[in-house]
Amino acid sequence: MTSIPTHTLNDGTTIPALGLGTWPMNDAEAERAVGTALEMGYRLVDTAANYRNETGVGRAVAASGVPREEIVVTTKLPGRHHGYEQTLASFEESRARLGLEYVDLYLIHWPLPQVDLYAASWKAMIKLREDGLIRSIGVSNFNPAHIERLEKETGVLPSVNQIELHPFFPQEELRAYHADKGVLTESYSPLGRGVTVLDDPAVVAVAEAHGVTPAQAVLRWHIQLGAVPVPKSSSPERQRANLDVFGFELDDAEMRSLADRAHRRFGGDPEVHEEF
Repeated sequence: MTSIPTHTLNDGTTIPALGLGTWPMNDAEAERAVGTALEMGYRLVDTAANYRNETGVGRAVAASGVPREEIVVTTKLPGRHHGYEQTLASFEESRARLGLEYVDLYLIHWPLPQVDLYAASWKAMIKLREDGLIRSIGVSNFNPAHIERLEKETGVLPSVNQIELHPFFPQEELRAYHADKGVLTESYSPLGRGVTVLDDPAVVAVAEAHGVTPAQAVLRWHIQLGAVPVPKSSSPERQRANLDVFGFELDDAEMRSLADRAHRRFGGDPEVHEEF
């Protein structure tokens, strides 16, 4: 079983340096995938209300035999439930589906600036944390202006911002902002979308130089950036390979070569994307 290093968040809690994503698995797939991942040593699991697999994730956590306090379970608030009271109710629904007494990390999935209720949701999440129902609160797909507003209105910064991050979209400015504010960067779609990133000649060259797979080379790039990647995989073989990225190191030239290309976002733009 692999032992994974951890990061300490700005609220004093810790989070593993690599986790398991579960989108777009259904409940049965998530239950199997999370079960095998926890057996292997994964201790960070990422789901969301909108993934519709919280029940499967919760079942796997309950059946794993791993002490609950060792597992960091992340879920996310959907856009349709933005607002103070709506957030409190939505969180209870997620917690019930997960079957957990508390959630380790709760994120606002998208800021939805047109709806303009993310600050009200944030205030509800602060209350849930104060009530002991959430260990850490954070955001996903937030830009600096969104984070600045949360801090201005509440004095509380997110512990995490989970963003699209991969060699085709390295997000240098946003990562620098996070580092300055003490917000951990978490990477979704860490391998891009499918083969495009993993077939890239620079990625293949770095992987061959270290005798690893292209996916392992890219995940190592995330680790060395100080970001926490959450690659999705339902295959035990790939889960094991994705975890095996702590025994080699990329040099500065290799780190640069992986992100040295025209930038390309695969997902939505937080300023305009709406997901309810």
